[in-house]
Amino acid sequence: MHTMWKGTISFGLVNIPVKLHSATENKDISLRNLHKECQSPVKYEKICPVCDKEVSNEEIVKGFEYTKNKFVILEDEDFEALKEEKDDKAVEIVDFVKLDEIDPIYFDRSYYLSPAEGGGKAYALLRQALDDTGKIGLAKITIRSKEHLAVVRIYHNTIVMETIYYPDEVRDFQEVPNVPEEAELADKELKTAKMLIDQLTTEFEPEKYTNEYRTALLDLIEQKKEGDEISTAKEPEKEDNVTDLMEALEKSLDKTKSGKKKKSTSQKNTSGQKKSTSKKKSTGEKKEKATS
Repeated sequence: MHTMWKGTISFGLVNIPVKLHSATENKDISLRNLHKECQSPVKYEKICPVCDKEVSNEEIVKGFEYTKNKFVILEDEDFEALKEEKDDKAVEIVDFVKLDEIDPIYFDRSYYLSPAEGGGKAYALLRQALDDTGKIGLAKITIRSKEHLAVVRIYHNTIVMETIYYPDEVRDFQEVPNVPEEAELADKELKTAKMLIDQLTTEFEPEKYTNEYRTALLDLIEQKKEGDEISTAKEPEKEDNVTDLMEALEKSLDKTKSGKKKKSTSQKNTSGQKKSTSKKKSTGEKKEKATS
């Protein structure tokens, strides 16, 4: 299992070296956007609408829009300073609470914690203490420059850390529209609803629940593959360096030939002009002698 973070769990004066592993994975089927005409993957470019040109990653900076079209620019140095201040690689347990005191709406992502070298005994100690008391640890952790609130609890025989939302990140339920405050319900209707709930009540067995849409989509993809209903993306035409070189040489040769022809024509014209001038001069001299 891939280790995505290394650090410590700390509570009081106890520090346990641990490794962090993602406890869940996204099983969504990834589909590419293709050009319908040639089935080639579509590229997405970052274009500046003002300069009307593509912008490279090196030309992009982060900005916070505090009002319409007004931004506070944040440089890399600003983020580095915050990272150095917050990134202490520790899961700091600040309180212990009961799990049922936290509504599931607060839970975000789950991670397994495993003991790093030399942390096995302290890991087992925390696990047993949490199990015996029935409590969970409420902690703070910084992952990828972002500070999270988290809970540390037991899942089977493994310590799990689950990031949870801060209170101001959970929207107020009172803002949900069209929720009826109270309604008059007939006893018969309520009794029937309760009977239905009783009939469908069972023990939670996660293995029996599957993503039927994903399964059907995978089956459809396999059927199309077996039926040769596949498309091969056309490779973009690559410039042939040899062809380019030959073209450049031929153009240079033509240019050179053209230059030589012009030079030759120019020399002939110059030579003709000199001969003509010479003849005129010679004829003039003869006329002068005859006159004299």
